[in-house]
Amino acid sequence: MIKTIPTKPYADQKPGTSGLRKKVPVFQQPNYAENFIQSIFDSLEGYQGKCLVIGGDGRFYNREVIQKAIKMAAANGFGKVMVGKGGILSTPAASNIIRKYKAFGGIVLSASHNPGGPTEDFGIKYNIGNGGPAPEKITDAIYERTKVIESYKIADFADINLDRIGREDVGGMIVSVIDPVEDYAALMEELFDFGAIRNLISLGFRLCFDAMSAVTGPYAKEIFEIRLGAPGGSVRNFLPLPDFGGHHPDPNLVYCKELYDEMMGEDAPDFGAASDGDGDRNLIIGKGIYVTPSDSLAILAANANLAPGYSHGIAGIARSMPTSGAADRVAEKRGIGIYETPTGWKFFGNLLDAGMATICGEESSGTGSNHVREKDGLWAVLLWLNILAVRGESVIDIVTQHWATYGRNYYSRHDYEGVDTDAANGLISALREKLPTLPGTKFGDLTVSAADDFAYHDPVDKSVSQHQGIRILFEGGSRVVFRLSGTGTTGATLRVYIERYEPDPTRHNIETQEALADLIAAAQSLADIEGRTGRDAPTVIT
Repeated sequence: MIKTIPTKPYADQKPGTSGLRKKVPVFQQPNYAENFIQSIFDSLEGYQGKCLVIGGDGRFYNREVIQKAIKMAAANGFGKVMVGKGGILSTPAASNIIRKYKAFGGIVLSASHNPGGPTEDFGIKYNIGNGGPAPEKITDAIYERTKVIESYKIADFADINLDRIGREDVGGMIVSVIDPVEDYAALMEELFDFGAIRNLISLGFRLCFDAMSAVTGPYAKEIFEIRLGAPGGSVRNFLPLPDFGGHHPDPNLVYCKELYDEMMGEDAPDFGAASDGDGDRNLIIGKGIYVTPSDSLAILAANANLAPGYSHGIAGIARSMPTSGAADRVAEKRGIGIYETPTGWKFFGNLLDAGMATICGEESSGTGSNHVREKDGLWAVLLWLNILAVRGESVIDIVTQHWATYGRNYYSRHDYEGVDTDAANGLISALREKLPTLPGTKFGDLTVSAADDFAYHDPVDKSVSQHQGIRILFEGGSRVVFRLSGTGTTGATLRVYIERYEPDPTRHNIETQEALADLIAAAQSLADIEGRTGRDAPTVIT
């Protein structure tokens, strides 16, 4: 039986960079999740009888919302739902399932790298038929619908047993509970030389992967320990937990300090890595060296041909605007395309679908390729392992050789988290007003050469995305970028990106914050960060 339930709009359901993210108690309000899910369905056409993929990262409230989404999918006319066992599907695995089984789309339940638990974060996003996040025209339509919704439809049947693989017919719709790992692991075996990696590990190569009690645990356990033969215990914190075991599942140097300290120690493993809450981000650390996400993107693109899935080369590289220009140097030398987009993986989808780009990356620890339409943490780790196996060199040797060939982009991101929203918006507005007067302005030895508010003109669909970040460019190629993050749930997060290009190999071993000190001071002065936010230091530096 299908029920039509009266409801009233909530005013705060505007999707951010990747879906709707709020605290769990917000989602637990009457009809809150139902309103947003129904608004998704109301904004789509042609899905009757089609397949919908549903899954999430296992965080608190995941199972409850999956049951709601299944029943609402049945009531709204979907013919089939595919859901991961236990409600588990990493974000890249969900993208793969959508693509492999030609589903109409998917609902991914995650707040990515944000904390989980009864008072922490939850999220819902919609992915389209190419497996990627819904573009702005769809998320805008969803938001407009949330503002006027009057009812939602839901089927009245018993909850699905998410812990048993199999199929059942409920309300005239097939629900298929699937192994969340199998299809993804098979795809990785197609892309990478598992034989070469197995051989490397058999020769004593030691790896350590921290799943952060999040979604990649089952995937990493199957791939690294079972299929590649890494010793038991190589994958840590592999059991997904609703609160991520108290971890903040963001693979950066603050929340992975224990792994970082181990990798800098005397008896360090050869390779360390981590992934985040929903499996789309990565951290790469070699023995004695942390590899920044921007450098990792450039190195993976420069060496991708060493993996079977990319043996014929890559068509181009796409990076988000705040990501460093390291990948640009690779594209220039290789004679391939380079594309600068706003932050948000949805902007890469058109480039990938059009065959213009093969590898994409963001400075916020996300890298991926055309194998799916999401960033993919384990993919990045496996490509690194494939490169290490073929080249027979250490991470530090590969990085330093890359810098010697292409130059080094010193790069850092300073995050000011939980800033008062009005103060953060005021800071950005004030910077916008200054832009026309900044060229020619001096900050010590630095001279501003150009300043703008980044706008993206999509070369495929010709759409334009305005106000994507304030860019201050200095003579000599250095720059500072300011933008507000769209992934938080409390207050605002001000991100400041600082970058200096250094072509001289004799100057490639300076400590990063020291190399960027004058730019950091210029950024603080330009934006009056302390005066406007009350913060005299960043919350996190990466």
